[in-house]
Amino acid sequence: MQAIFEAIKQTAIEIQNLIEQGDTSKSEQENSTGDTQLKLDIKSDLVIEKIFADVKCIKQIVSEEQEAIKHLHDDGKYLIAYDPLDGSSLVDVNLSVGSIFGIYENSFEGKNIVAAVYVVFGPRVELIIAQDDVKMYRLLNGSFEFIQTLKLQQKGTLNAPGSTQMCWEPYHKQLIDDMFNETYTMRYSGGMVPDLHQILIKGGGLFSYPGTTDKPKGKLRQLFEVFPFAYTFEKAQGAAVDGKQRVLDIPTEHIHDTSPAFFGSCDEINRVLKVYKNHG
Repeated sequence: MQAIFEAIKQTAIEIQNLIEQGDTSKSEQENSTGDTQLKLDIKSDLVIEKIFADVKCIKQIVSEEQEAIKHLHDDGKYLIAYDPLDGSSLVDVNLSVGSIFGIYENSFEGKNIVAAVYVVFGPRVELIIAQDDVKMYRLLNGSFEFIQTLKLQQKGTLNAPGSTQMCWEPYHKQLIDDMFNETYTMRYSGGMVPDLHQILIKGGGLFSYPGTTDKPKGKLRQLFEVFPFAYTFEKAQGAAVDGKQRVLDIPTEHIHDTSPAFFGSCDEINRVLKVYKNHG
């Protein structure tokens, strides 16, 4: 596993160099969901695939930018699903973006995730590893140095509501409005990685990306986004649900399956479950 963590650190340094070069133009290619890929997405994907190809313990990889699973090493133990550069369109306006990695054994399913890593590319480059706990590292003078262990409080203060509000169910809108009418502060940049990172750093709150009238199964992809952050939040003593059940218990039928997702500290997640039990 340590070889994988070191490889991800290497990818982070190389992707940071790509970001600094500033090529945010569109390519002529589309990803698995029909979105036009930025050249930065494609280059980041290639960087990760090239570095992972030299890590013998990796059996298979699958990228959000690719259609299918790629086989690397017959004797490998681990399977890695990754989003090379989540929120890449934000680079052009100089907002934080990130890379997400879910590390699995046996098959690409939430129940089989054994570690998760994400990287935040912002004013500082920070890398978070979730395994037994959640540790944060910062890129300093060309290498990642340990900074702190992240742990969520029982109740937080931040509220990051995602998706298009006009497509929210009324009970979801009421949940979000009620939180804002209390003591919660809105924090939403449009980037999943920096918004979830902020909740972890600040000690708690709620990030929501619900099922909507136009997308009942949500927008976030299970293997590349939902499961890695669900694992991370649980290891930080928080929780993650789809509104009705634990996220990591959701079955995956296709590598690009999506799911509604709520991540947060335990009080906020219990509140979501109560609302969705009565209305969802």
